[in-house]
Amino acid sequence: MDKAPLKEIVDALEQTYCRSIGCEIMHIVDTEEKRWLQQRFESVRSAPKFSNEVRQHVLERLTAAEGLENYLASKYPGTKRFGLEGGESFIPMMDELIQRGGGYGVKEVVIGMAHRGRLNLLVNILGKNPGELIDEFDGKKVIERGSGDVKYHQGFSSNVMTPGGEVPPGTCRFQPRPISEIVSPVVEGSVRARQDRRDDSDGTKVLPINVHGDAAFAGQGVVMETFQMSQTRAYKTGGTLHIVINNQVGFTTSHPGRLAFHRVLHRYRQDGPGADLPRQRR
Repeated sequence: MDKAPLKEIVDALEQTYCRSIGCEIMHIVDTEEKRWLQQRFESVRSAPKFSNEVRQHVLERLTAAEGLENYLASKYPGTKRFGLEGGESFIPMMDELIQRGGGYGVKEVVIGMAHRGRLNLLVNILGKNPGELIDEFDGKKVIERGSGDVKYHQGFSSNVMTPGGEVPPGTCRFQPRPISEIVSPVVEGSVRARQDRRDDSDGTKVLPINVHGDAAFAGQGVVMETFQMSQTRAYKTGGTLHIVINNQVGFTTSHPGRLAFHRVLHRYRQDGPGADLPRQRR
């Protein structure tokens, strides 16, 4: 509507911006970009309607994500695996990004993945054989190439079918160091090289996706350093999708008592029910 009573305007804005989805866009300088985002949110009141087929597909992806985590937690309760518990919606999100990107003509996707959820991504999005993952947990997997790094540092590459055809490859980069955010500039460099090879000057054929933990995203300088390269002639890629997953551990460690509690909580989330949790938060 071009015009509406103030009450209806307030109701529409509250439905769009004051529920479970937050939207921070007013800092954007480009008015066209800001209006585009506002239209996407306000036209559906931040609650788009999906067909039953789409809803079933999302449920199937969520079930696959949760099923893998439950299986690994029950069979390997004391093994560090950086599980995705609490963030399973990441899997249907990645599935939609790759599928929609392929429909828009994206030819390659390069993913810089955080530790948490990496194993789930490899199996449920990129199609890694679950048997190989189990062999890695059992210590049976022989590393044909590479340094034999821990399994949650391993990368993977595969072809992913999308409405626009195969996206070859859907690539999850190996972790170059245990500090996961170091992968961000590695992804950007890889994407720029692929774009140059494809003569993709406008950045529409190769899609970079960087996944961050919440505390690492704000706390590690390499993230901001990577942002600083975004508009330079030799390094820009035309835009990167950033996904920040709430680890529920960062940002709460300023108080000494909380620090001790979250060390135990972090160990519990890594090692499973075998770790002792304090009965109450002190």
